[in-house]
Amino acid sequence: MTSVAQRIIAAVSEVAGGGAPLHAPVFRGNEQAYVDDAIASTFVSSVGAHVTRFEQELAAFTGAKAAVAVVNGTAALHVALLMAGVRRGDEVIVPALTFIATANAVSYCGASPHFADSEPGHGGLCPQRLRAHLEEISDIRDGLCVNRETGRVIRAMVPVHVFGHPARMDELMRVAEDFHLAVVEDAAESLGSRMGGRHTGTSGLAGALSFNGNKIITTGGGGAILFNDVQLAARARHLTTTAKVPHPWEYRHDAIGFNYRMPNLNAALGCAQLEALEDMLRSKRALHERYSRAFADVEGVSLMDEPDGCESNFWLQTLVLDEGLEDQRDGILEALNAAGFMSRPVWGLLSEQPPHAGAPRADLDVAHSLARRIINIPSSAYLGEDA
Repeated sequence: MTSVAQRIIAAVSEVAGGGAPLHAPVFRGNEQAYVDDAIASTFVSSVGAHVTRFEQELAAFTGAKAAVAVVNGTAALHVALLMAGVRRGDEVIVPALTFIATANAVSYCGASPHFADSEPGHGGLCPQRLRAHLEEISDIRDGLCVNRETGRVIRAMVPVHVFGHPARMDELMRVAEDFHLAVVEDAAESLGSRMGGRHTGTSGLAGALSFNGNKIITTGGGGAILFNDVQLAARARHLTTTAKVPHPWEYRHDAIGFNYRMPNLNAALGCAQLEALEDMLRSKRALHERYSRAFADVEGVSLMDEPDGCESNFWLQTLVLDEGLEDQRDGILEALNAAGFMSRPVWGLLSEQPPHAGAPRADLDVAHSLARRIINIPSSAYLGEDA
């Protein structure tokens, strides 16, 4: 074991004790009571009081005009992209450094992801590098951004708030305006994160959230789409309910819809989790502060922090090895996991995944560098309690 690995294990042990999962959910409130209530009501599928309440409280917390609860974050992205007008044959700007669901949702629309580079500090889309790339490869024709190399319309961009750290949305929105791109935010990891007081997922046309079991709050499986346009939200809610036309007994559908609505049983769990969200956020911040102290004197590695002017939910605590130490990453991961501290690298770059290997891309130097140097360490909210 290298000295860097030994120092990292000692620092993680100082915070996480004798071992810890990467990210475990916390259930200490009304979860059981609300789930029991949903069962007793017999409304356990996509209709029920808990779905309505969850949507309303989620919109109130984030400041969105409306929220549409769906079965998972990928479904949220898919429908949000459709609402943004993404169609077959289009391209959509997507960071190479993100979970594969971001690119898959683009493909569900019949479009192609167009991979862009990240910022070194927090992994979000880099506005400057994106602008330079679009200036190099695209033209504006009849109000559309057209890729000169492929002849396809670049219809939208999907900034991702990686590990819960807000991307630079103000600058990205200016890029989107200048190049006539719709903006759908992948805020799957960033519930509770804000930029200058504005919640992630509310700057663009729509924002997608995830409530998978490893997220800051969970509905078991689930997601939601945030909108600032209530009519667009109503359309999305209709499409995610198989586009069924309301009627007391007839089954009529006016579009190709999706069976994407969140079940009431899952929403019941989500309502209880939302009640605990502020406590979760405080614990997450306290955990980051504990790790900051533990790693303050550890050479060769830095702890990823929130961007200036932003509040992160610190969904995952992220170590970044110094350049030149990339070849030690796998050994450190092996040592951490052997010691009982579940740790993971970042996702494999989407530009290198076989389903998307032929997609257009910008230079991805920063994303490649980060992918070789990132290690995510135990991040459960309970580790920050009583800090």
